[in-house]
Amino acid sequence: MTKKKTKGKSKTLQETIIEVCLKRGIVFPTAEIYGGSAGFFELGPVGEALRQNMIDLWRDTFIKSEDNVYEISGSTILPEKVFEASGHLDSFNDPLTQCQNCKSMYRVDHLILEQVGIKVEGQSLDDMWKVIQDNRIKCPNCKHDLSPPKQFNMMFSTNIGSTSGNIGYLRPETAQNIFLSFRRVSHSMRAKLPFGIAQIGRAYRNEISPRNFLVRLRELQQMELEMFVDPDLLNSHPRWDDFQDTEINFLSQEAQEKGDKATFITIKEGIDSGLIVNQYLGYFLAMETGFIESLGIKKGKFFFRHLLDHETAHYSKANYDLEIEFPFGVVECVGLAYRTDYDLRKHQEKSKTKLHISEDGKKIIPHVVEPSFGVDRLIYAILLASYREGDRDWTWFDFPNSLAPWEVVVAPLQRKDGLPEGARELFWELKDQGIDAIYDQTGQIGKRYARSDEIGIPLVITYDYDSLEDDTVTLRERNSMKQVRIPIQDVGTIIREFMLDIVSWDEMTKEFGEFIKNSK
Repeated sequence: MTKKKTKGKSKTLQETIIEVCLKRGIVFPTAEIYGGSAGFFELGPVGEALRQNMIDLWRDTFIKSEDNVYEISGSTILPEKVFEASGHLDSFNDPLTQCQNCKSMYRVDHLILEQVGIKVEGQSLDDMWKVIQDNRIKCPNCKHDLSPPKQFNMMFSTNIGSTSGNIGYLRPETAQNIFLSFRRVSHSMRAKLPFGIAQIGRAYRNEISPRNFLVRLRELQQMELEMFVDPDLLNSHPRWDDFQDTEINFLSQEAQEKGDKATFITIKEGIDSGLIVNQYLGYFLAMETGFIESLGIKKGKFFFRHLLDHETAHYSKANYDLEIEFPFGVVECVGLAYRTDYDLRKHQEKSKTKLHISEDGKKIIPHVVEPSFGVDRLIYAILLASYREGDRDWTWFDFPNSLAPWEVVVAPLQRKDGLPEGARELFWELKDQGIDAIYDQTGQIGKRYARSDEIGIPLVITYDYDSLEDDTVTLRERNSMKQVRIPIQDVGTIIREFMLDIVSWDEMTKEFGEFIKNSK
């Protein structure tokens, strides 16, 4: 585990990240002034900018790059009948045990894994209870006996309206809105199979024991896509030739049973061997790989795990979790499920509403392939992957340009002699050009560079006394800490080309010449 020495004691990387998040207003507890509440967090200005940029990148990758995916935004409260049909009332459960003395509650599979290192997720309550008894697992809080496990439904319930008995639930996933909207969207958009419906929004899960910062929350955000496909054409993806040779890090069910590690295979190899159930699943495995790499997470740091049969959700025929290496273990950040026609068929039966597509004289209830992304966990993964220390007197984030909270800081060298006025004018000119800039005139310029680095902003413009004379400014790059001198009239174009990776910093220094060897 990565640790950092601080005044005689070491801090884990995650402890350091949390400290930076609090210090810089990236992420902090909800209702912090009242002591907070487990499983709820706020995103500050930096965290929200990071989130929005990641969502924009996801939209570009999974919606805007396609000609057959439509985005909706649904209600977060749904009537009880929805979850009766979907199976969530019966199946959306976690195993719960309670201390017989102090009454502390624990999620059983997590407790067993932490105490004795045995994975029991998805196993029966009787099997879990046997593990607890055989290993003499006690309450971590008071060391007394635990109660036999029972199922705990994780959905938050509410009453809809002023009269009792009209029960609703906060949605535990965003997917059900999509299935409920299937008929309207397909008709209004005149959609032909295959087509997708996407949604970005909040979901709510009454977790027994929220933990690990942004990993296990009671209020979370998801980016989900349901791709509706003719079941006869699941192995006829129109872009097969484009992605079949994509290499992914894959952990098969057989490898898990043997205790082996993930290995790299191509999508075609996965399809041919039966490890990947159909081409549409293969397509999204390839797309997810590219997306996660674009977040600054290296391919060797994540893998796809084919869930074992007892772990697979009740609605799914096959699940592939994208798991990322965190300092405290691997964490599922993306789920890919082959939901077959389970949801549409269940809602059709419960609502008595036809949920099929008529094509070429054939009535089709489409099968569904679903990539589902956890926004909060991915933000945490980005923070961990981008954190840097040791090469300068401050810590910093090496965010990919597309994720950086702002593109550039505009900073006057001094707060006098007309420098703030000139810098402000340049700031607003950049904003008018669509450059995402932020203004900072507080403190010494070196401290402003450090502040900018600490929240991962790639560039800083310094407006100085020479700027008043020759209409040039210095442009400092975060990673190298080097500067070039550029004409004010070209600043917007240069920033845009750099942020879009059209021009590298090395190319920039060759064109303009290095202004200062080291701008610490």
